[in-house]
Amino acid sequence: MTHFVLSGIFVYPVKSLAGISANSWPVTEKGFQHDRKWMIIDNNRQFLSQRKLPRMALIKTALTDQNLILSAPGMENLSLPLNPADGHIINSTIWHDQCDARSVSTEADQWLGDFLKRDCRLVYQPDEVVRPVDPDYANPADKVAFADAFPFLIVSENSLAALNDDMQLNLPMTRFRPNLVVSGCPAYGEDSWREISIGAIDFRLPKPCSRCSIPAIDPETAQIGKEPLITLNRTRKWQNNIYFGQNALHNQCGRLTVGDTVQIKSTGAKQPPI
Repeated sequence: MTHFVLSGIFVYPVKSLAGISANSWPVTEKGFQHDRKWMIIDNNRQFLSQRKLPRMALIKTALTDQNLILSAPGMENLSLPLNPADGHIINSTIWHDQCDARSVSTEADQWLGDFLKRDCRLVYQPDEVVRPVDPDYANPADKVAFADAFPFLIVSENSLAALNDDMQLNLPMTRFRPNLVVSGCPAYGEDSWREISIGAIDFRLPKPCSRCSIPAIDPETAQIGKEPLITLNRTRKWQNNIYFGQNALHNQCGRLTVGDTVQIKSTGAKQPPI
């Protein structure tokens, strides 16, 4: 059995805002605790992301024992309770999913609207709300918060190193917004993984991650560039989509810590097959 190492943990409390790098983090039924528990929606109750509003990349997130803290250039920090009082139910749309959410506060809506320069609302997913994962790729018990589709995204360090070598650039891992980063494996080794364990938690990797325009957004400036999309179109394109990293589902709750052993339990044909 092949062994590698978990070298990075990233949590994104608010969908499409900046994430948090952590040394250790709890895993719940929906993925990392607090990962994409919150989401910003427009007046049509559609989710908003950096795809439409690159400026979202400039909003930093932090978590304390009691609060979610948002910060952005020119704005006073906004502190919100981790366990909000129940707000109004808002049936919100994430891609093709309809999902019940609850409003957070008019203060949060105003703060975000002022910075993003458009009307919007901050909502959260209560613990009791169940959003199932696509049954074509998941078990009936699998669930997810406000991530695009899966609780986890896995990328290996050497995959990014190979991509950077192809681009002759040095883009950071934060461009690709993974939850789990693995070191020690060959570049794109994760393309063939089907079942792995990290520490005491087992994962299934049913589907590669097709990439949108977000990796082209500099997370420090919100400026949009041409890379890595040009190179991914040349090197990682299949059936009119480009791929980088693997989506993952977990079989147990628990805790993950940087330095945990990653064991590859089963492999299959490369996905995507390139």
